[in-house]
Amino acid sequence: MSTYMPKPGEIKGSWHLIDATGQVLGRLAARVAIILQGKHKPTYTPHIDTGDFVVIVNAEKVKVTGRKASQMQYETYSKYPGGRHVYAYREMNAKHPEKVMEIAIRRMLPKSRMGRHLLTKLKIYRGEQHPHQAQQPKELKIA
Repeated sequence: MSTYMPKPGEIKGSWHLIDATGQVLGRLAARVAIILQGKHKPTYTPHIDTGDFVVIVNAEKVKVTGRKASQMQYETYSKYPGGRHVYAYREMNAKHPEKVMEIAIRRMLPKSRMGRHLLTKLKIYRGEQHPHQAQQPKELKIA
């Protein structure tokens, strides 16, 4: 008996819709990273993209536990002298809640070409509206 290896053309990615209202940021990011990689499927293969597409709505309504809202910081650097900027979680979540979610999920994916490819299958939106109705995403409840 030989181990089944899925071919790249055989895999069809399904679409999942996740509502982030009231979800804890880290727990949601960990679950989404597993879905993007395809680790929830029996046909998971590390070197082939077997994951699904994920659409996250209401990104601004995600919450963090403990004192993370006041202690967590996001750092950017523009490559110019003095171009380092540090943003607190509250400020970043008010301005760019999609970016907060994307950074949390990106840090849980592989740091390779495959991880960067998997990140293109993630769609994050603030509010209820999203332009992926034609793909008929199935609503996924994350407890």
